[in-house]
Amino acid sequence: MSIVLHHLEYSRSTRIIWLLEELGTPYEMVRHQRDPQTFRAPPALKDVHPLSKAPTVIIDGHCMVESGAIIEYLIERYGSDTLAPANAKDRPAYLEWLHFAEGTMSSPIIFTALAPRFGGLGPMLGGFLGAEVVKLLDHVEAAVTGHEFLVGDRLSGADIHMAYLLEVASASKLLENRPALAAYLQRLRDRPAYAKSIELGGPMIFAAMGG
Repeated sequence: MSIVLHHLEYSRSTRIIWLLEELGTPYEMVRHQRDPQTFRAPPALKDVHPLSKAPTVIIDGHCMVESGAIIEYLIERYGSDTLAPANAKDRPAYLEWLHFAEGTMSSPIIFTALAPRFGGLGPMLGGFLGAEVVKLLDHVEAAVTGHEFLVGDRLSGADIHMAYLLEVASASKLLENRPALAAYLQRLRDRPAYAKSIELGGPMIFAAMGG
C-alpha cells in the first residue's frame, strides 16, 4: 500500500494529514504553496489532478479528490476499529455527520468568512447566509453539548471532517457566544495528531480569512 498526499497550504488537505497521523499509516506528503497574488493552487497541483484541488491523494496508483470520500475510504481500510463508530447503531449518524460538513455546512460558512475580503455579500444574500450560518452552528452545537464528539464516545472521521469548518468559523468570530462548540474545537486541537498535522502542513486556515 502506498499513499501520496498532495497537500496545499491553508486548505482542507490538513484534514487528511491529521487523519493519517491518527491512523499511524505511513504516507508521503508533497507540499504545495499558494500563489501569493491570486491565492490559487500552483500549476504543479493541476498536473496531479485536472481540478487542481486539495486534498488530492494517490492510493496505490489511484488518484482521489474530495475530503469526505478520502476520509471514508481510508477509515474503511485502516481505521474501522478506531475512527468509525464502535457499534452499528451509530453508523447512520456517523455517515450523516461525515457528509454534512461539506454537503450542507461548507458553503455558507466559507462564503461568510470570505465576504469581507470581497466587499461583503450585500443585504439580501448576507441576510440569507447569516441566518443559515446561525442555524447550522446551532445544529452542531446541540450535537456536542454534553458530548465529547459528534457520534458515540470517541473521535471519528466526522470530527476530523468538521474541524476545518469550525476553524474557519472561529477565525470569523462566529464561535464567540458558543461555548460548547468552542470547547469541542479545543478538544480536537488538543489531540497530538491534530498538532502534528499543523506542524507538518502549516496552519489549517489563512489567518486573515475572518476579515
